[in-house]
Amino acid sequence: MAAVEELVILAGIYAAVSGWVVHFSTARPELALSNLVTGIALAALGLCMSMAPERSQDLNFVVLALGAWLIISPWVVATADAGTGAILSNVITGACVCLFALTAGGLLMSKSRKSR
Repeated sequence: MAAVEELVILAGIYAAVSGWVVHFSTARPELALSNLVTGIALAALGLCMSMAPERSQDLNFVVLALGAWLIISPWVVATADAGTGAILSNVITGACVCLFALTAGGLLMSKSRKSR
């Protein structure tokens, strides 16, 4: 279970720096800023989820929503074409974050069913 939260932290860190790693921060600064804020939020949520796993089920929905935001943000935030690199980076990272949130939620649900 702890591995999923650590993956959320790593995905958040990547999302935060992706504008500079994929080199779209100068062409699309609004998307880079959106990724920075979303990535910091994901990393903080992953840290909170790893510190209090019994309370992390509510945070899974927020992580899932942030993952969905990463997927759609190149078309919502960017005023012009975001570029293939930015789109692929956001869609892949967002899909991974959604997968991590669904996996963590599934693990929590299966734990609570076994304890009953």
